[in-house]
Amino acid sequence: MFKYSLDNKRYHTLNYHMKEKYKNKVVKISLNAGFTCPNIDGTKGYGGCIYCSKLGSGDFGGDKTKPLTEQFNDIKKIIDKKWPNSKYIAYFQARTNTYAPLNILKEKYESVLKIKDVIGISIATRADAITDECLEYLEELNKRTNLTIELGLQTIHENTAKLINRCHNLKEFENTYKKLKERNIETVIHIINGLPYETEEMMLETVKYLNKLEIDGIKIHMLNIIKDTPLQELYKKEKFHILTKEEYIDIVIKQLELLNPKIVIHRITSDPNPKELIEPNWLIKKFCVLNDIDKEMVKRNTYQGKKI
Repeated sequence: MFKYSLDNKRYHTLNYHMKEKYKNKVVKISLNAGFTCPNIDGTKGYGGCIYCSKLGSGDFGGDKTKPLTEQFNDIKKIIDKKWPNSKYIAYFQARTNTYAPLNILKEKYESVLKIKDVIGISIATRADAITDECLEYLEELNKRTNLTIELGLQTIHENTAKLINRCHNLKEFENTYKKLKERNIETVIHIINGLPYETEEMMLETVKYLNKLEIDGIKIHMLNIIKDTPLQELYKKEKFHILTKEEYIDIVIKQLELLNPKIVIHRITSDPNPKELIEPNWLIKKFCVLNDIDKEMVKRNTYQGKKI
């Protein structure tokens, strides 16, 4: 059995990480705090990243018209039926969750930390949307709760970053990442495989770069084309290659082989809304993808970190 797994996985699973760290069943509850993004409101750009849904990657989060505590409790009622006596991490998921005045951030974060059995928060954001004032607060917050910052990098390649309208460069990412690590804040990085015109080698280069940074965790997504997005229009026009399931699995396994075994794999495929998905249809069967990754790793007799 792989050292950092409790089942048949050959990579450092989030389930293992949570049980080792908290000694209890811990569930993340996704929330929508109603934030926007600097590449939506015109500060850096307009329209957002070209793949983003109308809900800003918060399709499975709460209803932003409801208070955060109500969103949390709505989802908690469902989870409690499956996993009673759980502890919780409040996950600020939709859009850029540090992109607001500090007093508003404090109000939103602190409101969920007061909820019974919430033991921490996870904040999804962008590298160009954390002010020094916010960093000071996050440093203090990190000393009294379990804090994780999730940064959407997606790729290290600047041409792709411009194509997807990310609106910040790799240097900005590096600077913010360094500041977070100096404050001992757990940091998880998002990447996307299958971005338009990226080769396998480019995707592997992104992972090699992140491995050198000694990141705490990673979320590996497969590009999914969602209805009514600029990406859908680009795909209609140019019909760029969409990775097959077999190609995706092959690339993910090669990426895992390049990652230090201590890096936690928080996600290893995408989980799109089937009603909104244009391509690829194989993503709908999430557990089939996960199982096929496991089978192929066994077949190759490989594991996370084998090639470093």
